[in-house]
Amino acid sequence: MGIIENKTFDEERALYGSSGISINHCAFDGPADGESALKESRDIEVTDCFFNLRYPFWHDHRLKISGSKMTELCRAALWYSSDIEISDTKLHGIKALRECSRIKMSGCDIVSPEFGWFTDEVQMNDCSAKSEYFMMRSKQLSFSGVHLEGKYSFQYIEDSTFDHCDFQTKDAFWHAKNVTVKNSIVKGEYLAWYCENVTFENCKIIGTQPLCYCKNLKLINCEMEEADLCFEKSEVEANLLTAVISIKNPAAGRICAPAVGEIIMDDVDAHGEILIKK
Repeated sequence: MGIIENKTFDEERALYGSSGISINHCAFDGPADGESALKESRDIEVTDCFFNLRYPFWHDHRLKISGSKMTELCRAALWYSSDIEISDTKLHGIKALRECSRIKMSGCDIVSPEFGWFTDEVQMNDCSAKSEYFMMRSKQLSFSGVHLEGKYSFQYIEDSTFDHCDFQTKDAFWHAKNVTVKNSIVKGEYLAWYCENVTFENCKIIGTQPLCYCKNLKLINCEMEEADLCFEKSEVEANLLTAVISIKNPAAGRICAPAVGEIIMDDVDAHGEILIKK
């Protein structure tokens, strides 16, 4: 593997089509303001590098990035790429990851609106993220120890699992399918409307009007706070450990809770059963 060290690149497509190189302690920055530094490259390792220019990693394959920084000017950093490992790296440009597959991320700091759209097979461990529309329309996500702040996350995702995560978000998991969330905190308004085959297990769910218009929704040993007008029009099986403010017109299934402040059943199609546990 060839080695490039302690260099600065600012020209257009500076290392276009590279293969089998290690790039260490380099900067992609400068007055030429060139784009697409490593486009169409293969078998690339990047360590302790600084990226301040647009679109560095498009159509790349077998890429490793560690200990690096992508600034807010490094827009759309990784698109149409596969077999990627990113560790201990700051991704601070908008749309940093899109239409990529087979990605592993650990110890990363993400500040990137519209991050992760249309991605497939993403493993993310011990990362933090600030993003709007995070991971929209992505599939096969496996997240552990991820902290997220931002609205409209995980919309239209499929076939995904989340464990020991902390999500501070609203309108999350809308239209999600085949998703399991375990041992996590999910705080935000209007959680998971229109979802299908979604399970929350040992979770704390905080916020108004959660889990409406759902199909095959399951809550296993979950806590709910600030939860009013829950489960409207939903098919749900829920075992709750805490009281809820109100439940409104569940379509089908059974909800067990220690207390419910108000039960609203004013829809002729609401057939869900509500049991108060003693």
